[in-house]
Amino acid sequence: MTLAREQALESQYVMGTFARKPVEFVEGRGMTLIDDAGKEYLDFLSGIGVCSLGHCHPAIVAAVSDQAAKLIHVSNYYYIERRGEVAQLLSSMLNAEVDAEHPEVWKTFFANSGAEANECAIKLARLYARRRTEAAGRDPELAPRLIVTLAKSFHGRTLATLAATAQPAKQEAFQPLPAGFTATPINDVEALEQLFATQGDRICAVMIECIQGESGVHPCTEEFIGAIRRLTAEHGALMICDEVQSGIFRTGLPFGFQNFGVEPDIVTMAKGIASGIVAGACAARASIADTFAPGDHGTTFGGSNIAMAAAHTTLTTLLAPGEDVRIQKVGEYMRERLATLPHVQEVRGLGLMNGIDLTHEAPAAPDVVAAGLEAGLVLNATGPHTLRFLPPLICTEAEVDVLVEKLRELL
Repeated sequence: MTLAREQALESQYVMGTFARKPVEFVEGRGMTLIDDAGKEYLDFLSGIGVCSLGHCHPAIVAAVSDQAAKLIHVSNYYYIERRGEVAQLLSSMLNAEVDAEHPEVWKTFFANSGAEANECAIKLARLYARRRTEAAGRDPELAPRLIVTLAKSFHGRTLATLAATAQPAKQEAFQPLPAGFTATPINDVEALEQLFATQGDRICAVMIECIQGESGVHPCTEEFIGAIRRLTAEHGALMICDEVQSGIFRTGLPFGFQNFGVEPDIVTMAKGIASGIVAGACAARASIADTFAPGDHGTTFGGSNIAMAAAHTTLTTLLAPGEDVRIQKVGEYMRERLATLPHVQEVRGLGLMNGIDLTHEAPAAPDVVAAGLEAGLVLNATGPHTLRFLPPLICTEAEVDVLVEKLRELL
């Protein structure tokens, strides 16, 4: 079907929640996307950080095809193959930087998206606080319920995760939102300490992105993340790391928080976990995860046969020796090359999660994205002067060179 025909159909029958770019992608391989006219594009967005192994990786195609021919879905009432194996892999990945002879096991709830994973984390944190209050012989209605997030964060578009997303412009049209959330500025230790000093007995958790993605790739400082871990431990609250964008080797390490020397209590993930197949997950330390009893939470599609087949293949491929170092090396090379471009005033990021701010003399970032599409580049603007780069994790230095030289012409 041609682009014009698809545009006509979507205009009439699809809700207009996205301002789509004027291109229809119909095929892909590796770092390359192909449109309906046969034009090729180098992809530096990868479905918003989703296609970890690139487009149509042979191992993913085989895993999904084989599973689809065998069994597609039976629901979570039954055991299926791979679910336990994927959960075991995630537990090992979450403990990858833990210096302990017998680290605590992590247990996972499988969902369908990052928003669902974060909903699970919110419910688990509040239920855990309630159960602890009951165990202490106090009225469970007095349990702490407040969840602290960071200004300019992004945790999803459901009502609860939108309430956790501290961006008033995204929230205003959907008021009233669920209560029980408050925000604090990123990297402001003093403000965080003041918040705990005044409301510490009401706080059940702090939920953060160690590297904020939707705002344009803004990492937290190690000091700030350390303060969160210290204050939550002192007040009996949980530390939740939203790794939906920064997890699954996006920064080179299995999870973004592992760049900062902390060990959270709950970790959420999605996007790159299954290389384009719909999947999300919320993992928690076993001592916390066991708060959930049958019936406390659930999903129809989460952890499906297809999703687990794709996730298992994605994780085992990325866990191959040397993959982490290669991702870190290419990411560092990308930041070095981006810094050489005209009109670039700041480069930020870790691994293959990078962002740049352009000077006000440069073309506007959305205009660069539009011109990039014409030049055969798939780019992303997160603000008037900010570009974000989330290429497939198979990206090479040679492909970075193509990106930089085309961007040089555009800027």
